[in-house]
Amino acid sequence: MSSPTVKLYRPQLTDLDELVALDRTCLGGLWSKNGYQRELQSPNSHFWVLSCDLTQTIIGCGCFWEILEEAHITLLMVAPPYQGQGLGQLLLYGLLQDAIRRHLQRATLEVRVSNQPALSLYEKFGFQVAGQRKGYYKSTGEDALVLWRSGLQSPQFQQELSILNVARGLPLHCQH
Repeated sequence: MSSPTVKLYRPQLTDLDELVALDRTCLGGLWSKNGYQRELQSPNSHFWVLSCDLTQTIIGCGCFWEILEEAHITLLMVAPPYQGQGLGQLLLYGLLQDAIRRHLQRATLEVRVSNQPALSLYEKFGFQVAGQRKGYYKSTGEDALVLWRSGLQSPQFQQELSILNVARGLPLHCQH
């Protein structure tokens, strides 16, 4: 029997229920089913999801909005049983590769000041703190850091990104 594999692909409208369930688990219900449907149908919204071939379920999701020359990352989530295996890195890699293909110049996002694993991931990809939004997360009142990564089209960044390509030989432990 071969090892379980992970697949990175663009979701379809048939994936709405799984996306909403993952959102509830990871983000407490940030977007509704209608919100996901609207985003999937928007020409400016670009999604990537991860699934495990053993479970045939979506275990991670990332999205960015294309705004002028910017990829504004709106979502990056991995189901709790799969966290800590490099899947967030794989999703972020996919999002940034897509942004490069679309000739975008920079990427931005907001992240909770307390989310150390996410901050470490973004730092690995060269994101830097550009500012802070006080009380950004309404449910907790927590501040958000605004992170910024310019130079997506530079040969140096693209070389760094190829080094970070974890799609090759990613160890994944799928749940049965």
